[in-house]
Amino acid sequence: MLIVVVIIISYQPVLSGNYKIMKSINKIFKYSAYTALFMAVFMAGCDNQNTGDNGDPDIDAPTVFSTSPANNDADVARNIAVTVTFSEAMDPATINTATFTLKQGTATIPGTVTYSGTTATYIATNSFASADVYTANVTTGAKSAQGVALGANTKWDFTTAGSNEPIAIVDLGTAGDYVILAKTAINNNPTSAITGDLGLSPAAGSYITGFALTDNTGYATSDQVTGQIFAADMADPTPSNLTTAVNNMVTAYNDAAGRSNPDFFELYDGNIGGKTLTPGLYKWTNTVLIPASITISGSAEDVWIFQIAENLTLSSAVEITLSGGAKSENIFWQVAGEVTVGTTTHFEGIILSMTGITLNSGATLNGRMLAQTAVILDANTVVQPQ
Repeated sequence: MLIVVVIIISYQPVLSGNYKIMKSINKIFKYSAYTALFMAVFMAGCDNQNTGDNGDPDIDAPTVFSTSPANNDADVARNIAVTVTFSEAMDPATINTATFTLKQGTATIPGTVTYSGTTATYIATNSFASADVYTANVTTGAKSAQGVALGANTKWDFTTAGSNEPIAIVDLGTAGDYVILAKTAINNNPTSAITGDLGLSPAAGSYITGFALTDNTGYATSDQVTGQIFAADMADPTPSNLTTAVNNMVTAYNDAAGRSNPDFFELYDGNIGGKTLTPGLYKWTNTVLIPASITISGSAEDVWIFQIAENLTLSSAVEITLSGGAKSENIFWQVAGEVTVGTTTHFEGIILSMTGITLNSGATLNGRMLAQTAVILDANTVVQPQ
């Protein structure tokens, strides 16, 4: 809408007998006997103007500035918090599960909505399903702090990571022949009880301590080990076998570390104490802490791969429990840093560590310890998977 106001001011010389006055005026208005001054004032209207609760017609409707995940994003972590950022501050009372919804098909995903600054966050009660499409929607029921409704409903889709196919296990090769395999040392503070074979390479047998070894041809034995003990300086074919096993250990580590499109990313910021972990690929870029007991829940065919960029630390008296038929040989802990298992703690799974593995006093482990440096034991019980 355009309004033009024209103001015209005119002047006509006054006819009087005073010649000097008339001459001065005519000199000022030299080029015309009449002068007009025009002034235009424009007022432009906008189609998207809205009216706030106070009736102000000049307040624009708020819009959605950005979303996370973005529309049509794929391989989205199954634990992600869905967020929407608005163009301006909103009325928190209007940001809730009625105006901010999340669905899988027609099914509503239960969760909670919070609001801070200009961002609303939807946190689902449970993890999303793998490789599935979800739809988020923010309605015009959401209003700005001035009471102006969102300009239009905003809807976007995203697809979660993972696959409907089972995760492939990590192939250990001949490294899987050992319950403990290390490169630099295996140190034991007696008395431990180990079920399975031990291997050390390229270090010599002198770097296996605390077992009171009895030497045999190509291997050694110990009263603390139900199995045999091998080192790189023993008789053939032990050195060659150990070289292959260590190479297979490194390959397995790289396989686990290289798996892409994690189902769960930075889950609980790395503090997973007290949680139940379902099958999938997990990734953390920091240290993972387990200060309280956890449950690994799934079937005998399910696989878990935990990618940890720093350390893995379990507090004392913590227990990892398996449920639903989950097996320790299908649980892989790929750790770039050090693994520390607390006093009297129970651990389940196969540890693939680029650095060292330490079991503190009385800790127990059902699985394997495959370290690219050293393994340290202290009166522990370690049993290889059946």
